[in-house]
Amino acid sequence: MSSKRVVIFAVILASFPLFALSDNLPSQVQQALRNAGVSDSAVGVYVHEIGEAEPLFSINAEVPMNPASVMKLVTTFAGLEVLGPAYTWKTKIYANGRITEGVLHGDLVIKGYGDPKLNLENFWLLAHRLRKTGLYKITGDLILDHSHYDIPVDDPGAFDGQPYRTYNILPEALLINYRTSTLRLTPQSETNTVKVVADPIPDSLTLNNHLKLTRGSCGDWRNLLRTSVVTNDDDGRVSVRLDGNYSINCGSQSYFLGLHDSSNYTRDLFQRLWTQLGGFFQGDVRVGNAPKEASLIKAYESSSLAEIVRGINKFSNNVAARQLYLSLGSMDTSTPRRSPLTLEKSDKVIKQWLASMQLDFPELVIENGSGLSRIERISANHMGQLLMAAFHSPVMPELISSMPIAAVDGTMRNRLKGTRVSGLAHLKTGSLNNVRAFAGYMLDQSGRRIVVVFFVNHPNAVSSSRAMDELLEWLYIR
Repeated sequence: MSSKRVVIFAVILASFPLFALSDNLPSQVQQALRNAGVSDSAVGVYVHEIGEAEPLFSINAEVPMNPASVMKLVTTFAGLEVLGPAYTWKTKIYANGRITEGVLHGDLVIKGYGDPKLNLENFWLLAHRLRKTGLYKITGDLILDHSHYDIPVDDPGAFDGQPYRTYNILPEALLINYRTSTLRLTPQSETNTVKVVADPIPDSLTLNNHLKLTRGSCGDWRNLLRTSVVTNDDDGRVSVRLDGNYSINCGSQSYFLGLHDSSNYTRDLFQRLWTQLGGFFQGDVRVGNAPKEASLIKAYESSSLAEIVRGINKFSNNVAARQLYLSLGSMDTSTPRRSPLTLEKSDKVIKQWLASMQLDFPELVIENGSGLSRIERISANHMGQLLMAAFHSPVMPELISSMPIAAVDGTMRNRLKGTRVSGLAHLKTGSLNNVRAFAGYMLDQSGRRIVVVFFVNHPNAVSSSRAMDELLEWLYIR
């Protein structure tokens, strides 16, 4: 690391004053917190103008707090620096058998290496490129190789009892389209019904639509739906029943669910796409390692990391963040390079990376790198220090451009509209029960760029957004 960078981080690591909340936060922010019923001790704030030696203020900033999805900034900044913005993931396709005149006499093997964005479009592209090799018929089965990861088999409903919600989908080395089924809801005024269409349309999904069309306001339409899911363990078929009310004023909306296990989802999708491309496959699906004697047919390469972090931060994609966090473990030099990735390896790489920048975050706890956790912790002070370091990093442009822009896009698109901060703040947001947070950069009216971190850990955190926005508006005109 250059001496210039060491000096920069030495300045960042200087001790910061810690003041009482009432002495430092603007009065309108204090009032908004009181109105929300949020106590002083539940707030962590760090504000630092780029180029200044000391922060503007630092409130309870040494206290470890749950940052929710703001933790994705740690994961994505580490990814961009450790792996590099041009880093890509490969998915390899093997033939376990001989190929003659476009016919594979054996099994097709797909081995995943953790591509966080092998979505529907990219999986179609993978199948299309495989078809372009001349292969059209597969006589055997589809073998899925997940061996690149060595991670615990967790319960997807353990976090909040919602195992079918897509934010709870667990990482897999070969994860196709996030195992997501999209239910498209469209009001049918002429029949007074709600049309529901699944995409993709798996052969193993049965929809039972009992939604009632109403004429009231749209409101929080997702919470007005009741979803019952029944899975047949023998054949993998899934039956979904939808009950509840859906307003005609909601228009068409998409409801995302993770209904199938990875094997059945991938088989159904591959078979449908392969048939559409003029191929033939009627085999079963199995999970296993690619045989040593299998021959490589095609290697598909993902989008670059610089592109993928935009989806992670703009739209707070939990499973992609978790896949990226696991990929950091590939840079652990203490184990064989080809050995499976583990959470322990990723944790080691994160600590080594922080140490290389002379940053010491003893309170940092990372469970999975996405912020979808009850135990992840970081202080507002250290999140602020990390953002100060990121501003002087070669990957600063990629990181900042991945953050939601106030009143413009991502998770900030509906926030701060019509204010002076609109379009001037790049902020990663975080939201869990009892947690609200944001962290990022903003420009004030003089063109000064400011690092701002605001954590709230309190039962009334859901009501604290007004206070957080008030701080941004005050910083703009201060």
